[in-house]
Amino acid sequence: MSILEQVLGTAMLPEKYKAMTDEEMHLKISEIKQRLGKSLFIPGHHYQREEVVIHSDSTGDSLQLAQVSADNKEAKYIVFCGVHFMAETADILTNDDQLVILPDMRAGCSMADMADIHQTESAWEKLSMLFGDTIIPLTYVNSTAAIKAFVGRNGGATVTSSNAKEMVSWAFTEKERILFLPDQHLGRNTAYDLGVPLDQMAVWDPINEVLDYQGDLQNIKVILWKGHCSVHENFTVKNIEYVREHYPEMNILVHPECSREVVEKSDYDGSTAYIIKMIEQAEPGSQWAIGTEMNLVKRLMDRHPDKKIISLNPYMCPCLTMNRIDLPHLLWSLESIEAGEPINIIQVDQEVAQYAILALERMLQRA
Repeated sequence: MSILEQVLGTAMLPEKYKAMTDEEMHLKISEIKQRLGKSLFIPGHHYQREEVVIHSDSTGDSLQLAQVSADNKEAKYIVFCGVHFMAETADILTNDDQLVILPDMRAGCSMADMADIHQTESAWEKLSMLFGDTIIPLTYVNSTAAIKAFVGRNGGATVTSSNAKEMVSWAFTEKERILFLPDQHLGRNTAYDLGVPLDQMAVWDPINEVLDYQGDLQNIKVILWKGHCSVHENFTVKNIEYVREHYPEMNILVHPECSREVVEKSDYDGSTAYIIKMIEQAEPGSQWAIGTEMNLVKRLMDRHPDKKIISLNPYMCPCLTMNRIDLPHLLWSLESIEAGEPINIIQVDQEVAQYAILALERMLQRA
């Protein structure tokens, strides 16, 4: 069943939750958590709303939370406060007797949706005709279970923004070329940092099924899927120029899902975990313009009042799909568990899960 089919078949939030105050919902959530005890585990992604994060039992990035969920053998219910692909990964890694629940099935990821399995299989066929058996696929964990399974079937692995350099280096020991899905910016920034020139990188356009490259195809080392994060692509060189002019003392710290031009002109770039650690370890009084999701930037502002922190793009909104998980949906999912009728259960097909685990294991063995 596709993500769209699952969303279309999902019940809508009952009206009663829309009439509740935040105080009522916070109280009810806390009471249910206490009653369910260790049978309930709520992981919350760094980009979630603060109102949700305060009820989370663990916060982190997507893979970290999936792994923590899998390690929590006592929990029968994993209510994953994140987006669809994250809940899929949690379902893949947890036991069969554990249920993974996504409070709102509309909480997706625009980047993950930019590479569907039909497009990927078609691209692989065409690229194999051009390059033969010289390509290994890598996929960012920000991808669907079906894409992870495709990569697993074809000898590749998943990567995170923290270990992308290690995994790209490994991939080049396996094959001459890499197909990097679905985020072209992370792929480009990682390969460039490892010494691959930009003129040895091509972009595969899945909509028009065209390889965008000028020159001899045999020079290509990295094929980048034409996908991106709708949040991180909105940080621009103009944003950096404004900060440099008006706040010359500020350090500029961005996520590698930003474009190559933005990363190149920044002072530091790294994963969400890297960004958090940089701010935690920064000197009091230091100044930072951060290029990542706004919920996290606001949280860093609140938790580090001894530092001046701003968003690199002052007009940035929180990730719209991440923001779909809110108090009403979290409470609804918890009350449905107590009623014995859990909603929005995420179940990955067994064969898909089997191959997706291969891709994940290849990463975990090396990075």
